[in-house]
Amino acid sequence: MTGPDLLPHFNGFPAAKVNGNSAHGYSSGQAIAAMEEVAREVLPQGYTFAWSGLAFEEKKSGGTSMMAFVFGLIIVFLVLAAQYESWTLPGSVMMAVPFGVLGALTANWLRGLENDVYFQIGLLVLIGLGAKNAILRVSFAVELRKQGKSIMEATIEAGEQRLRPIIMTSLAFAFGVLPLAIAMGAGANARHSIAQASSAA
Repeated sequence: MTGPDLLPHFNGFPAAKVNGNSAHGYSSGQAIAAMEEVAREVLPQGYTFAWSGLAFEEKKSGGTSMMAFVFGLIIVFLVLAAQYESWTLPGSVMMAVPFGVLGALTANWLRGLENDVYFQIGLLVLIGLGAKNAILRVSFAVELRKQGKSIMEATIEAGEQRLRPIIMTSLAFAFGVLPLAIAMGAGANARHSIAQASSAA
């Protein structure tokens, strides 16, 4: 009597295991999407597919990056609200974050990098770095307002007085992540994404 040595099952159903990997120059997300498209086209009626292992974890955590980014914004806003004892001043600080994100996305696109999980981690770092530069200006402007200057005068003078320290700290951080941005070898793409996102501040 002959028969198969092994009858694989997955979630209680008879199954066939298919392993795949992304080709050079393509992300794992693109490979997953391509395999799903092929499966929908070629699988006969009554057959379906499901993911396991790393692919399953990647699919499950795919929507959490935006949630982490939003919670990061909320935490920074609440910390600033406690620092300034105000609900309005943190808003002016947080206005710097969208410009940093736009710069990071533009630089990432120009370099041809993927919007992967490492880039999204870098965006979380970008929230703190962008807010840090804005805090330098806003704190000084608040002090000038207490001295009786108008909003416009305080804003202009704060920008002039804090330009040099902002440029110095930004350049120091940019040069600090430069080795990551030009890294080569194993794991270089992850380093490129983190450096590209965080250095946009």
